[in-house]
Amino acid sequence: MELLGKRVVVAGGSRGIGRAIAIACAAQGAQVSICARGEAALAEAKLAGKLAHTSSCDLSKLDQIEAYIAEAASVLGGIDVLVNNATGYGPTDDEASWEANLQVDLMGLVRASRFAVPHLKVSSGAAIINIASGSGLNPSVRSPAYGAAKAAVIHYTRTQAAALIRSGIRVNCVAPGSIEFKDGVWDRRKRDEPDLYNATLANCPMGRMGTPEEVAEVVVFLASPRASWVTAQVISVNGGQGLR
Repeated sequence: MELLGKRVVVAGGSRGIGRAIAIACAAQGAQVSICARGEAALAEAKLAGKLAHTSSCDLSKLDQIEAYIAEAASVLGGIDVLVNNATGYGPTDDEASWEANLQVDLMGLVRASRFAVPHLKVSSGAAIINIASGSGLNPSVRSPAYGAAKAAVIHYTRTQAAALIRSGIRVNCVAPGSIEFKDGVWDRRKRDEPDLYNATLANCPMGRMGTPEEVAEVVVFLASPRASWVTAQVISVNGGQGLR
């Protein structure tokens, strides 16, 4: 089991990609803590993945992040891996979207990392994995605030990696393409915006969108000892999206 005995914290782990990451890490032997805002989704994820700990946390709030990381570290007995997955997903170019994306996607990551680093520094084989998006690698006309925040996540990942490498902490980034799951963005667009959904699907050479589990498998690798010499990398998980 790749993560046997590892203590993994997933910030934003109750649904979609975060939930799949948490369940995959637990299946590989890790003790896993997740946080999110919705109590019902947290409870369902905990049961489904046999997770060690869940907590309600608004990842746009500094004090709640600080309290959550301290609580997770106490319950798990430390932190070996931090996965920053949360998104405020403001899809437009207005003030509310910029605020949501910058406070959750970027500052939530900065703050969770800041509070987790003291625990990671005393861990053996510590890792931070930040979840960005293909929207952060290319122009994002439909969702400029989201794309800009994810581009900042990608840049900050490499900065973190350089700053923490001598403390024994590896830092990498995963940039998913279009991922479809029940009640997710693309599932809703298939119903509400079929033209956009079909145009995006046509841009996927494999003939389908990705699944949260396919992203989770890459995260498990990056968290595991098999990735012991991998840091400062941005790995796209997109099925070749955009190649045609």
